[in-house]
Amino acid sequence: MDLLSNLGIGFEQALSATNLIYCFIGVLLGTIVGVLPGLGPVATIAMLLPITFGLPPVTALIMLAGIYYGAQYGGSTTAIMINLPGEPSSVVTAIDGYQLAKQGKAGLALFTSAVGSFFAGTVSTFLIAGFAPPLAEVALRFGPAEYFSLMVLGLAASVALAHGSLVKAIAMVLLGLLLGTVGQDLYTGTPRFNFGLSDLSDGVDFVALAMGIFGIGEIIRNLEDEKTRIPIVSRFRDLIPTKEDLKTIIAPILRGTAVGSMLGILPGGGAILGSFASYSIEKRISKHQEKFGKGAIEGVAAPESANNAGAQTSFIPMLTLGIPSNPVMAMMIGALIIQGIVPGPNVINERPQLFWGIVASMWIGNLMLLILNLPLIGIWVKLMMIPYRMLYPAIIAVCCIGVYSVGNNPFDVYTMAVFGIIGYVLVKLDCEPAPLLLGFVIGRMLEEYLRRAMLLSRGDPFVFVNFYERPISAVLMVVAIGALVIVLIPSVGKKREEAFREETK
Repeated sequence: MDLLSNLGIGFEQALSATNLIYCFIGVLLGTIVGVLPGLGPVATIAMLLPITFGLPPVTALIMLAGIYYGAQYGGSTTAIMINLPGEPSSVVTAIDGYQLAKQGKAGLALFTSAVGSFFAGTVSTFLIAGFAPPLAEVALRFGPAEYFSLMVLGLAASVALAHGSLVKAIAMVLLGLLLGTVGQDLYTGTPRFNFGLSDLSDGVDFVALAMGIFGIGEIIRNLEDEKTRIPIVSRFRDLIPTKEDLKTIIAPILRGTAVGSMLGILPGGGAILGSFASYSIEKRISKHQEKFGKGAIEGVAAPESANNAGAQTSFIPMLTLGIPSNPVMAMMIGALIIQGIVPGPNVINERPQLFWGIVASMWIGNLMLLILNLPLIGIWVKLMMIPYRMLYPAIIAVCCIGVYSVGNNPFDVYTMAVFGIIGYVLVKLDCEPAPLLLGFVIGRMLEEYLRRAMLLSRGDPFVFVNFYERPISAVLMVVAIGALVIVLIPSVGKKREEAFREETK
């Protein structure tokens, strides 16, 4: 009964006129972002963070959440139509989706993508409603040592699941942690690493850093290498699959939803890891493995279901523990902090309208996306043909206005420009910037819980691994160390490098 009453609170919030409008704006923007290759939900949410300052917290989070899972829908359109994934999680969809489009089955591929995404989004929302509250109850028993170990596990997992070089992934996390220490000491107020600049007394601005690395940095990269977009002309009148097609896609959708839901909770995993894992599973268990890569509909159904399920279950650690599992969730935490809300397990108890309003809005948003994506395919195809050189001036202008409006400080615009160049350099050096953002967001919380734990234990460094007094903390720390040890194995590291090189070709 508690679940039903809580969902009633959520739908009361989500079905208000204001929240319905912003939910629609979010999923529409997310779909457009997914269709336009190179923009991405991280950059879009970074640009819109300043706007959320003037909105009620639940409305702001509903809109930002809609952008995220809407982008997972939209990314499949370009992947299928022009073999250019709008989202990293749609890379796998392009393998068989584009081949189906070349065979005149683009309608079938897009229908499968939309239905699989809707089903996965619906199921994963049930999982959030069912599992998030008990997880939050467990989290309330955590002390400073447990939270520190949990955050170490999150950073270790983000390193383990990042692409490319392990050394570079660790370096990005450490750079993020270092940037998080800029400003004033948490307890003494002593200035640290601010180079005598009063503008850095409160630390590096989160919005400026995020917009710079993921917004300006991506613009520079896309201008350097803009791909030619030649969509395949196909009829979309026959979007409904045959009975044989339905029998073929049902099982992959179910498996993709299960895989994506589980992996979405892991820090650093989310939609990308789920889509790759589900495709690998389908290919291994298929009786017709030779069809994969040549137009297997299972190769669209499974990863599309997995990436949407992963996108939504990644909200669970963010909403219940205050731990971001990917850069988008880090943005969500930034939005909560802007609103004056401390992320963590108390959000469910202290602000039930916020938590359950977001959960209920996901059902509504998924339905909106299903209605949006199928009839508007023709519009998305035309939209993705706009030359990028015509889009980027508007994107830069929005970034500058957005970052300035947060604190009315021109210094933040300069900060954004500097991090834009840094973001571009990182990409050229094959350094994935996502762990940097996660390290930056977690950094100050990590330091706070470390110092609290050390004060309470009177300086005992073994408080984090004491199985008798702090078993939860010890287990989390062991798992974190285990994750790093596994990726240090030479054969695993070699496979990471090879997979990264294949993706960047």
